[in-house]
Amino acid sequence: MRLYNILSISLISILMISCNVNGKLDRIQGSGDGTLKYSIQKFGVLPGNSPSVNKQNLQAAIDWASVHGAILWVEPSEEAYHIAGGLLLKDNVSLVGVHGPTPRGTPHPSKKTPVGSVIKITDEKEAFLTVMSGTQVKGIQFWYPNQTIDAPEEIIEYPATIKVSTKSRTQGVYLSCLTFYGEFLPFDFNTNRNNPCELMTFEHCYGYPLSGEFIRMNYCYDVPRIMHCHVNPGAQRFLGGQYSKSVVDEVIKKKTYAYTINNTDNAQLMDVFAFGTYGGILLGEQSYGQLTNFNFDCVAVGILKQGSNSKNRNWQISQGSIIANTGEKVEDIHPIIIEGQGHTALSNVEAFSGGNSALTTVPENQSWDYMLIRGEDKLTVSIWGSRMRNYLSASPITLENDQAVVQVTGCIDKDEKLYNDIIN
Repeated sequence: MRLYNILSISLISILMISCNVNGKLDRIQGSGDGTLKYSIQKFGVLPGNSPSVNKQNLQAAIDWASVHGAILWVEPSEEAYHIAGGLLLKDNVSLVGVHGPTPRGTPHPSKKTPVGSVIKITDEKEAFLTVMSGTQVKGIQFWYPNQTIDAPEEIIEYPATIKVSTKSRTQGVYLSCLTFYGEFLPFDFNTNRNNPCELMTFEHCYGYPLSGEFIRMNYCYDVPRIMHCHVNPGAQRFLGGQYSKSVVDEVIKKKTYAYTINNTDNAQLMDVFAFGTYGGILLGEQSYGQLTNFNFDCVAVGILKQGSNSKNRNWQISQGSIIANTGEKVEDIHPIIIEGQGHTALSNVEAFSGGNSALTTVPENQSWDYMLIRGEDKLTVSIWGSRMRNYLSASPITLENDQAVVQVTGCIDKDEKLYNDIIN
C-alpha cells in the first residue's frame, strides 16, 4: 500500500505527461496548485495558424473541455494567437493564461508586440467569445493591433470581446486578470428578461474601451461583483503608445458610461476606476447595491443614479473621488446626478476639478455643482462627510425636483466652510 501511494504521488508531480483526448495526443501541464491544464497548442491552436483555423481548433478544444470541466491553458508564446471571433465558451470550461493584470502591456524586447498568453483579434463582425455557465477566463491579454492610437476618424467599432449568452440562463462566470489593448467594448453582459444571468464576477481587469463602455450589465440578478477594475487611455503605453488627446475627446463625445448596471439585484462594486470617459458609472432605474472605494477622473458625470421605486432602488455609495471637468459646457458637468425614485446614501465622496493635458477640459476647469437632483418623483438623498469644491454655482446642490428630500451633514463647500442643509 505504501509503495502504491508513493507511485501515485510521483505521477501527480510529473510536469508533463501524455494522454489521448478524442484520438489526439495532448499534453498536460502541472499548474503548481494541484490542478492540470490542457494546452491549447496540443489541440492545434498555434501562433502561426490562420484566424479561422485557430477558431475551429479552439472551439473543438472547448467542446471537449465542457464534458470534462477542464482548464484550457493558453500557453505563453513570443507571438500572439490570431483567432477569429464567434467562439462559444461552453459550460464548465476555463480558459486560463499566465498573466496577472498587465496594465502597460508585456512588450517584446525588440518589437512593440505583447508576449505571453496573448490573443490577437482582427475580426470586425463577431464578438470574440460568448460565455456560458460555470466558465472562467483568466490571465489573458486581448490585443487589437489594427486599432488606431491617434486618429479618431479611424476608430474601429469592434464587437464585444467577451459577451454573455442571451439564449440561455447563464450562471457563474469568473473573469479575472484580463487586459485589453485597442478594444471597443470589452464586456457586454446585456441580456434579456427571458434569459437573465446570475453571479457574475469581474476583477483585476484593465483597458480603455473606445466606445466609452468597459462593463455593461443588464438583467444580471443575484449579486454580481465588479472589483479592482481600471479604465485608462495609457493602457498600452509600452506597446502602441498612449491614446492621443483627440481620441480621448472622441470617446467622451459618445456620452457613454464606463460601467452601466441595470436590472440587477444587490450589485457589489469595489475599487473601480475610470479616466477619460463621459461618465463614470450609471446605476440604472432597476438596480440597487453598494459602490465603494472608487475614482472617476476627467469625466463629465461621475455617477448617474436612477430608480423606479422607493422600496429597493437604493444605493449606498462611499469612499470615493470624482474629478468632473470635461464636456461641451460647464453647465453640463455634474459629479453626481440623482433622478427617479429611491434613496441614495453618500458618505466621504469628494469632488473637485482642474485641468488635464490628456483630454480637452472646459475653460473654467470646474464643474457646475457637486450634485444635480432632477425629476418629478419623490426621492431621498443623505450626504455625510463629503468635500465639495471647484464648482461654479452658488450652492453645491442644484435642485430641480421639488419632491426631493435631502439632508447634508458635516460636509465642506467650495469656500472650505462647513456645509449642512436640510431640504424639504
